[in-house]
Amino acid sequence: MANTFDSATQQELAARLRFYRDLGLTDFYRRPVDPELLEKLKAAAAAVPAVAEPEPKPAERAPVETPLRVHEAPAHTLTHEETAIPPRKTFPAPPEVGGIVPPAEREAALRVIQEDIGECTRCELHKGRNKIVFADGSPTARLMFVGEGPGADEDAQGLPFVGRAGQLLNNMIGAMGLKREEVYIANVVKCRPPGNRTPEPEEAHTCSPFLFRQIDVVRPEVLVALGATAATYLLGQRQPLAGLRGRVHSVRGCRLIVTYHPAYLLRDPRQKKEAWADLQIAMKELGMKPPSKG
Repeated sequence: MANTFDSATQQELAARLRFYRDLGLTDFYRRPVDPELLEKLKAAAAAVPAVAEPEPKPAERAPVETPLRVHEAPAHTLTHEETAIPPRKTFPAPPEVGGIVPPAEREAALRVIQEDIGECTRCELHKGRNKIVFADGSPTARLMFVGEGPGADEDAQGLPFVGRAGQLLNNMIGAMGLKREEVYIANVVKCRPPGNRTPEPEEAHTCSPFLFRQIDVVRPEVLVALGATAATYLLGQRQPLAGLRGRVHSVRGCRLIVTYHPAYLLRDPRQKKEAWADLQIAMKELGMKPPSKG
């Protein structure tokens, strides 16, 4: 039996096909369709010109303070490509891993990196800083912590993690059976971001090569990334923190564990138990056991 469509049906079919096409859907049929019928549908859509919607009367227009315009085209005619989210830019490749520095020479090698930083003006963060915050701890540490950037207390003293978050980090280190001077602590950026905001990508990419050089000199067996920003720039990719925790990653020849930033734990103490579980993974990788209580 031949399939025929009157003019009204053709108009409706054409409108529906244009709607799906504007959404970028080309295979929206959920069950087999008669090929001959499908061809008739396509032919009907092609044969009927698009009918412009009537322009509303001035009195009927809804007041819009800041109309959104993309290429000056009405919203209903945007193509799938125009409305798609642009692809995320890839992270620049980190510097090559440096050669092994003998333990006796590591302190001097770190001093060279600090001298290379100098009174840095490589990015905008230098405009608001008080002191450059290089690092703290042992140059031969087996365990290294990496945070996001200095806060107000760190900016004043020139040392990482000396404020309230630093006190909590000290407690975390002590719970592992270690002392602060036995580990190495640094940040992704060496200057305090204004208002303690998250470093901008350009700032982090400008400063992180110095962090990578520090890692290469210290050669810790285990790295602990404190928070999403540290994890992002150490791993070179952006992922939710939940997807990075609970497993061991590899960075520059070191094993990397991801956990919460102490500042976040101060805001949400309920997550301290989860952070302790992450630190226990680090301890296991180091062959350590939690100190006995009592």
